[in-house]
Formats: sequence, structure tokens, C-alpha cells
Amino acid sequence: MILKSTISKKVGLFFGTFNPIHIGHLIIANHMVEFSDLDEVWLVVTPHNPHKKKKNLLEDNHRLYMVRIAVEDYSKLKASAIEFDLPQPNYTINTLAHLEERFPSHYFSLILGEDNLKSFHKWKNYEVILDRHSIYIYPRNTDVALETKFSNHPKITKINAPIMEISSTFIRSSIKNGKNIQPLLPDNVWVYLDEMNFYK
Repeated sequence: MILKSTISKKVGLFFGTFNPIHIGHLIIANHMVEFSDLDEVWLVVTPHNPHKKKKNLLEDNHRLYMVRIAVEDYSKLKASAIEFDLPQPNYTINTLAHLEERFPSHYFSLILGEDNLKSFHKWKNYEVILDRHSIYIYPRNTDVALETKFSNHPKITKINAPIMEISSTFIRSSIKNGKNIQPLLPDNVWVYLDEMNFYK
């Protein structure tokens, strides 16, 4: 266990396919870093599982590039490709172990939507994750009853972030149907998507 006196930076990990990244992702990531004790939030781009066909999932490096340009004006937000070089299928516990080894003076926490708590007990080695890491929860519109055993857990902190109704699925289908959804994307991401004719 890392002693608190040796921690140089508290980093929240916000995982996603970001297919594509949109303003909802940025609003949540920025809110989590500004209204918690986190020093940075890393947006971790989930790689495409080579054993699974996923229609409409852009190639890894295109999604990573869009995250990079989306966060370039936010000093506390970083794009991360840490999972690109890890064996697939990958588990969060493995990513955390890899990060701890690579950045021994950083303390890593997870950022999850509250709906993810429902299935968190099914994650590989979830007890180890909770023992070694904190979890920051942002609200989601959900009528799913949350696991009561996590409701007052000392390692789980709920942050009163804005509730986002924007989804990458909606953005992709809207682009495919010729709708203008430019306001839902960071400007430079919109330009890149448009130039590359993605999702059309």
C-alpha cells in the first residue's frame, strides 16, 4: 500500500470507448476534477477487443486522437492509451496494477456512473480494487436500485455532477441520418469527424 506522504498526484480514471468523445464526457470529467480532491482525470480509451466484432467502433488511434484534441485546452484532463498495450480481454484490476507499477507515486481512483455500481460486485477482484483504490461516482438517470453494500462504503464518494443525457450512440446515429449535432461535440472533434466522414 502506498503511504499518503509519498503520493505526488491523485488521478481519476475515466474509462470509455469514446466513440466519439462528446461534450457530456468533457463536462463530467472536468466536474470530477474541479469538485473533488483529484488533481487530474485521465480519459482512458478502451481498445477494440480483437476477438469481438463491433460495428461502428472506430479504429483505436482515431478515437484516441479525438480525445487528445478534445482535452488539449484542459490542463487537468489527459488522454490515455494505457490499455492499448495490455493483453485482451483486459480487466480493470490489471490496468490498475500496470499503472501502479508505472507511476508509483500516483494514487489512482476510478470514475464510474452510479449505474455501474449495480454490477460492480461482478468485476474481477472487485474487493482488491476497493481495498487499494477509491471510486468516485457521478449521477445517472436510472431507476435501478443500487447495491446497498456500496451505498455508504468509505472508499466510494458520490460527486454531484450534472446528469448527462448525451450518448455516443445517439451522435453516431444522428450523423448517419444527416443531422447536424455539431453543438454536442468539441469544435475540433467535430471538424475531424466531418473531414474524415466518420459514421456517415
